[in-house]
Amino acid sequence: MGEQAVALARAVKYSSAGTVEFLVDSKKNFYFLEMNTRLQDPYKSFGLPSIGRLSQYQEPLHLPGVRVDSGIQPGSEISIYYDPMISKLISYGSDRTEALKRMEDALDNYVIRGVTHNIALLREVIINSRFVKGDISTKFLSDVYPDGFKGHKLTNSERNQLLAIASSLFVAFQLRAQHFQGPSRVPIVKPNMTSWELSIKLHDEVHTVVASNSGSTFSVEVDGSKLNVTSTWNLTLPLLSVNVDGTQRTIQCLSREAGGNMSIQFLGTVYKVHILTKVAAELNKFMLEKVAEDTSSVLHSPMPGVVVAISVKPGDVVAEGQEICVIEAMKMQNSMTAGKTGKVKSVRCKAGDTVGEGDLLVELE
Repeated sequence: MGEQAVALARAVKYSSAGTVEFLVDSKKNFYFLEMNTRLQDPYKSFGLPSIGRLSQYQEPLHLPGVRVDSGIQPGSEISIYYDPMISKLISYGSDRTEALKRMEDALDNYVIRGVTHNIALLREVIINSRFVKGDISTKFLSDVYPDGFKGHKLTNSERNQLLAIASSLFVAFQLRAQHFQGPSRVPIVKPNMTSWELSIKLHDEVHTVVASNSGSTFSVEVDGSKLNVTSTWNLTLPLLSVNVDGTQRTIQCLSREAGGNMSIQFLGTVYKVHILTKVAAELNKFMLEKVAEDTSSVLHSPMPGVVVAISVKPGDVVAEGQEICVIEAMKMQNSMTAGKTGKVKSVRCKAGDTVGEGDLLVELE
């Protein structure tokens, strides 16, 4: 298959990254299906494209047994791609087990910012017992993820590791904020804190955490368990290698807000945590919560594409699940349906319109 894929690329003088797809029968005969030059976003049913501006890109070339084929220069700062396949990762070792472990490490050391990618899915696939044994087919994804891919499911131990790492990051950022460069014009009184009582929300569960530090090591108590987290705590780097009770992890702090929200890439999946000090958490209870939008009353385009057909007009009564319009994207026609039963309030597009991801198409009363 590799030889045939290369021959195809050479025949059409294709020089960028791409995927040549084949079908394989039970006798290992293979048949050409198609070639794609895109990256599919796994959180959108494995088929919708990811678009955007690639703001940061770093390949894991420092690791042994790893090769990357890419048309992108490592360290790229600003590059614009529409529906791209960013790169191909190849790992090798003395046996399949070593090659898979090296690929797992390489995926943890990829830095891709600005566009949604499929690293979380790829990492889950290569550690799946069926894939490790080579028991795979074209039905692998639908068999393993019948309800769609939702990201890595944390064990209790992994959850505590993530909470301990998040707590350590929070305190490390607080300590860094206390340092000033150059002389100060006013006296500086630094808080003399030896421990921090924190409240962390993860997956709608709130955890009480106590963290203290000694040099580069944080001692963190999470729900009664004590963990030691050690790192260089160089918060300017996109990748951070941390040691949690002897287990080495590579994480990325993708975003951090003053209100306590933090996004951390851990074991390939991005987790959103909300961290506040105990005092701030108590005061936060008095803050009004933003009312969530009733998305069943609006229909947004899930992808960039062209409106092929509109099946309703203002005043029409539609039933839940009824087709509202059809969007064509990536050579496929996608039926957009009503999220509830109701009357059409407005139609914001017409056949032939080009729409972007998130554009409002139809409103219901």
